[in-house]
Amino acid sequence: MEANTSPAGGRAVIEAAALAGLIAALARRGYCVIGPVVRDGAIVYDEIGRLEDLPLGWGDEQESGHYRLRKRGDGAVFGYTVGPQSLKKYLHPADMQMIEFAVDGQGFRPMQKPAEAPKYAFIGVRACELAAIRAHDRVLLSGKYIEPGYRARRSQMLIVAVNCTEPGGTCFCASMGTGPRVEADFDIRLTELTGGGRHVFVAEAGTGTGAQILAELNAREAAPAELKAAESAVAAAAGKMGRTLDREGVRELLYENFDHPRWERTAERCMACANCTMSCPTCFCTTVEDTSDVAGGRAERRRKWDSCFTESFSYIHGGSVRASLKSRYRQWLTHKLAAWVDQFGSSGCVGCGRCITWCPGRIDITEEVKAIRSLEVAS
Repeated sequence: MEANTSPAGGRAVIEAAALAGLIAALARRGYCVIGPVVRDGAIVYDEIGRLEDLPLGWGDEQESGHYRLRKRGDGAVFGYTVGPQSLKKYLHPADMQMIEFAVDGQGFRPMQKPAEAPKYAFIGVRACELAAIRAHDRVLLSGKYIEPGYRARRSQMLIVAVNCTEPGGTCFCASMGTGPRVEADFDIRLTELTGGGRHVFVAEAGTGTGAQILAELNAREAAPAELKAAESAVAAAAGKMGRTLDREGVRELLYENFDHPRWERTAERCMACANCTMSCPTCFCTTVEDTSDVAGGRAERRRKWDSCFTESFSYIHGGSVRASLKSRYRQWLTHKLAAWVDQFGSSGCVGCGRCITWCPGRIDITEEVKAIRSLEVAS
């Protein structure tokens, strides 16, 4: 994706059917097109090849420990909140071969060259997910050590972003300053408008490539009423968030309450299932596994996602540093909202709400912060 935070052209309008042309235009340019699809009772990211692959007319309802699909009456394409997967699945894969060796009389020798990075075009990307990509950029692309696989995939991706007009019950991106409006890092930005017999998208190019693609879609100039409706829809979304998180002094709050009794109470509900870290768009922890065949003629090293909720994650000689659920939950939340700021200069939370929705223990990060803050003030 080209680095550009300002639009390359004015705002236009395309019909909903033009998304078919958008998918085709991306495929012609050699992109593997990834977008939202309905699968296994959820809206997830997967490869798409036609308009009908998108979740036309589907929405969802989300609450703490609760997710359900629902049919909409307006045929909206992006009338849902973020699903259990994020773009981390593609940019920072869960399982990746790092190297493979053959063992012979000459020692170890590489069996193959690293695979070429795929060229992705992502459709339906929300502001909170773009904020998560920026967070990963700081973790994986800045500093002394660069993650080459992430850099290769990141450098050639294309983003078709969507302003969020349907926040869910667990969303709190507005309080984190990461949404619902897409402000930067897009090639094309869309705002979906339905109702009153219309179904159109207010479209805006953020890069030259985005402008070229929009020019192929028979876009027309946006009318003032359409621009106003788009702005109103996004503004309304900011006021309909299901959650809020007070960021004021949260770093100091968590550091100063290391032994707070709330940690123990939360641990009683935590199952250490790692759903929160797997669904989180910014968690980046991995482990490395080395294997060899029975004959000893081949060896392989793979990198896989890991989680600070597993006891083995902090294992060193003699045992685990964080053996209790209390210490592991405290580590995750404190790193996400406090230590991340010290390491990378920003919060590690983008307010997408996935960790709340997909927690079977119904643990809510916003409620945890409120509880620590209220008890801390009262003490």
